[in-house]
Amino acid sequence: MSKAEPEVRDLEAHEASPARDGSFARGGFEARSGSEAGGAGVRRTPGLVPVAESRLTAEHGPRADLPALTATPQDGGTGPARAFLRMLGSELGLTFRRPRNVAMLTVLAAVPVLLGVVLRLVGGDMSDGPGGIIQQVTGNGFFLAFISLSALVPLLMPVAIAVVAADAVAGEASGGTLRYLLAAPAGRTRLLAVKYVNAVLFCLAVASAVSLAALVTGLILFPSGPVTLLSGVVIPLGDALLRMLIVVGYVTAGMAALAAVALALSTLTEAPIGAIAATVVMVIVTQVLRVIPELDGLQPYLLPNWWSDFDAVLRDPIAFDDLRSGLLAFGAYILLFGSFAWARFTSKDITS
Repeated sequence: MSKAEPEVRDLEAHEASPARDGSFARGGFEARSGSEAGGAGVRRTPGLVPVAESRLTAEHGPRADLPALTATPQDGGTGPARAFLRMLGSELGLTFRRPRNVAMLTVLAAVPVLLGVVLRLVGGDMSDGPGGIIQQVTGNGFFLAFISLSALVPLLMPVAIAVVAADAVAGEASGGTLRYLLAAPAGRTRLLAVKYVNAVLFCLAVASAVSLAALVTGLILFPSGPVTLLSGVVIPLGDALLRMLIVVGYVTAGMAALAAVALALSTLTEAPIGAIAATVVMVIVTQVLRVIPELDGLQPYLLPNWWSDFDAVLRDPIAFDDLRSGLLAFGAYILLFGSFAWARFTSKDITS
């Protein structure tokens, strides 16, 4: 045995032995406590672990007198659902505080008011018009909601939906904020779902705003009371208002299908105006194709063909078969274009 070996063992024993005041020595230097160290508790050099403590931890597990170091989740302990709702709340705040979107909602809600005022002023001279629609409105203000939706659903309402939904991804990419959103631990699928749900809620807001403005205007400017349906059956006004909720839900579903198309187009470009224009052009082209008699076979596959079927609630009993067919068509569009948007967005390279 060489003379250096006892010195090495003495040094290891000195490092592993606790000091008198309960601290551990490291390389011949002790971390004192109390009056010797000038502070309370054990003072340790950052980044250094006492030899004796590391050996005890390896052999017997963590010491009971030392606090356990546990990692805290970055999201404050919230689950995926609450994280999704938090992102959705932020997105909704941005959408409904944006002046452009507020202006579109205001204009759409003003159309029924303007239409009601015009019918009030000249309705007497037009009461014998085609189909007796004007006479129905002037006879009961409830029908103003159906007239307003019939006028706005074919074009003006889809334009508003296209502006919001087509701007969802392309707008973030154009502004250079998309990669920063994806840098957070949100995930592309969750972000895309938030964008779509936000667009659907905007669809609901548009349909509700138009219907509410039309109902209030109609009940103020025209008589109210029991409603005579297209089938000749008279129902109470309360039942008619419940049927109006079905109409709002159906119109929202139709606009949600269009929002899925616009969102899919939004994932293809970084120019939001291009995605918006493509969506509006698609709506106009399909509306033109609907009126060509030689293309009647295409109508079941055209999305706008199902938008106006909400008049099924004006029959007694309600024509649920027509509503069901429309909802199935909307669901097919949502599934098809939603899957395309997801496949495109989750696989594309984000450069902006």
